[in-house]
Amino acid sequence: MQGDKKAKKGPSQKQRGHPRDSPEVRLSKSLSWLLRHGADKSGLHIRPDGYAKVSEVLSNPMLRDVTFLDLQEIVKRDQKSRYNLLFEPQTSESSGSDVWWIRANQGHSMKDIKLELEPITSASDIPMAVHGTTRKAWDLIATQGLSKMTRNHIHLAQGVPGNNVLSGMRKSSQILIFIDVQKALHAGIKLYLSTNGVVLTEGNADGYLSPEFFQRVENADRTSVQGWECSGPITPPIAAPPDLKLQSDPAAMMEKVLLEGANVAKDSNIISP
Repeated sequence: MQGDKKAKKGPSQKQRGHPRDSPEVRLSKSLSWLLRHGADKSGLHIRPDGYAKVSEVLSNPMLRDVTFLDLQEIVKRDQKSRYNLLFEPQTSESSGSDVWWIRANQGHSMKDIKLELEPITSASDIPMAVHGTTRKAWDLIATQGLSKMTRNHIHLAQGVPGNNVLSGMRKSSQILIFIDVQKALHAGIKLYLSTNGVVLTEGNADGYLSPEFFQRVENADRTSVQGWECSGPITPPIAAPPDLKLQSDPAAMMEKVLLEGANVAKDSNIISP
């Protein structure tokens, strides 16, 4: 009897998230879990590129009250661009009707999902790569490195939390780990860019990104973590200092000023008398 009951048990109707979360947040968490981690458990077929049929997604008990228009709004309003909708019209070669598909842009734990990712070949391809974590987790990360754990990739952001929503990092991050991208690339670590701007890496053969690739580590308030100051604060490049040679040569300085003045006049369509 117990075996029969277990066999008849279908996908859970309970939405993901905490009871104190808003209905919108719980709905988004349920959709994210379904497309990133729970497809097999829920009997949802997902293509190797991560797409699932919208009709099948909406038939899941967790999303029983969600319409296609609701789903479009979720995708459109998601500030981290977690999802993508794809429309495939019926063609003369295909049978059936038009089909809408949906996928999560990154964050999968299902090993058979192979997303089309843009390879990062140089540190100049991105402004930075930084991972946000908690103080408790940092104690372990400092010795063993970053781990992809059950996911397919380690997630890195292209900036630090601020006024804008940032894909690839939680706003609650207490520790910021900046990665030396060029050093990692030279060591054979592969890095990619997802369609929503998250930097992804599988790490080494064991799924780790070693501390040797940590360029600098900061607290959330941008102060350095003791022992991990390394190259100093990670900031955008600043303007080059003034030419000291010109400062020591008045004639050269005057020539430079006159030349710049002529260029300004030219650019502004000003005709000198």
